[in-house]
Amino acid sequence: MAENPNPNEKKFWFPAKKYGYGWGAPNCWQGWVVLIAYVALLSGGSFLLRPDKHLALFIGYVIILSIILTIVCWLKGEKPGWRWGGK
Repeated sequence: MAENPNPNEKKFWFPAKKYGYGWGAPNCWQGWVVLIAYVALLSGGSFLLRPDKHLALFIGYVIILSIILTIVCWLKGEKPGWRWGGK
C-alpha cells in the first residue's frame, strides 16, 4: 500500500466537481461505501414504503437520506464551490 507523500494533507472521500457546484464521484472506498449504502437504502425504501401507496412518507424518507448524504459529503469532501474547469 502506497503511503501518502504528505501526511498532513487531508484525504477527501468526495472530491469537488471540476465543473459546476458540488462533489463528484467518490475517490476512495469509504466514499463508495457511503454512496452504495445511499442507493441501497433508497431502493429498499421504495419496496417497503411503496411510493404508489405512501407517497408523502416516501418523499420524506428520500429527503432525510439525501440530507444525511449531503452532511457526509460536506464533512468528508472538498469544500464545494463553483468551478469552471480550472484548478
